[in-house]
Amino acid sequence: MDQQPPPSPLPLPLPLEGLTVVAVEQAVAAPFATRQLADLGARVIKVERIDGGDFARGYDTAAGGLASHFVWCNRGKESIALDLKDPRGRDVVRRLIAGADVFVQNLAQGAAARLGLDAATLCAAHPRLVAVDISGYGASGPYTDKRAYDMLVQCEAGLVSVTGTPGQPVKAGIPAADIAAAMYAFSGVLAALVRRGTTGRGGPVEVSMLEALAEWMGHPLHHTMHGGTAPARTGLAHAVIAPYDAYPTADGGRVLLSVQNDREWRRLAELVLERPELGNDSAYATNAARVSHRERTDALVATALGALDADEALARLETAGIACARLRDLREVADHPQLAARERWREVDSPVGPLRALLPPITLPGGTEARMGAVPALGEHTEAVLRAVGMTGEEIAALRRDGVAA
Repeated sequence: MDQQPPPSPLPLPLPLEGLTVVAVEQAVAAPFATRQLADLGARVIKVERIDGGDFARGYDTAAGGLASHFVWCNRGKESIALDLKDPRGRDVVRRLIAGADVFVQNLAQGAAARLGLDAATLCAAHPRLVAVDISGYGASGPYTDKRAYDMLVQCEAGLVSVTGTPGQPVKAGIPAADIAAAMYAFSGVLAALVRRGTTGRGGPVEVSMLEALAEWMGHPLHHTMHGGTAPARTGLAHAVIAPYDAYPTADGGRVLLSVQNDREWRRLAELVLERPELGNDSAYATNAARVSHRERTDALVATALGALDADEALARLETAGIACARLRDLREVADHPQLAARERWREVDSPVGPLRALLPPITLPGGTEARMGAVPALGEHTEAVLRAVGMTGEEIAALRRDGVAA
């Protein structure tokens, strides 16, 4: 008798399935952190202002009429609109927190404490709760009450000082301080949940944008503290490796390549520059020499690649075993062949219809695919959430009538 193959195992559930997160959040740092939790299966209840909601909803209208920041950071959440200045609005949030596993907030410094929604207060009342305070500069120190927006923190953390050209520092093209804080909040929640699994206690989690981004500044910061000099701003070029830059090609493209050691330089000289004698030329044979003669080194590479179109240049570099990349614009990234081949794009629902979005980069083989829920309309889930915490239709109507809920 032929043996039947064993049945395929059922996919593992999402790791945060069954957990509830309540978030009083705005802009990017907290919303991006809680979106990671939603993608991994958590129920995320987003508490928004009644007068327009999360102000990121109004940043632009690029995503089919919705704000691109909001679409990016808020899929898969339930939106409830409340006035937290009214004690009835705060009471609703406290009811939600009483049944939650995680609370996240990134209100202006001191605002959560005034509302009784800071991590220390909540964790004292709910020992199993993991409560996250995200701030610009932390809960103490001379900058505690200083306003903190992403570009300001990029400046304070030194990121702008090492980004750009020799003559012009520039900010990063993405909200790096917000993203750094979001990802440390996300990982902090996961660590606290693991600890709760062994001790039964949750506890506060504190993340500041400055401290998160300062950690990301590790290489230039240590280079400066221990080496005495800050890395130079070099545009797309690497400060201490040559050649490592983007070079124009004959068809108007740009190709970036990186030579990491002297063996690679010799291969580049022979197979791409077609000048094998340069491999052992004392002016170029070592990285130190190439950096000292950076302009001449770059000119040699630029001449060779400038005679080729981008595809030809990349093919020749790949054949030579030289790390390389195409300098893509964002439309090209949206059509990136690697993302397409790995089927990383999905559609998420929204108030304006389906929108294209990337799967989150955490892949759990053998598990259920990340939950990429809809982008919520402001207050879309207010009534359902209020009913779930035991409020009657009459009570809900009164909150709406008085402007406490929307």
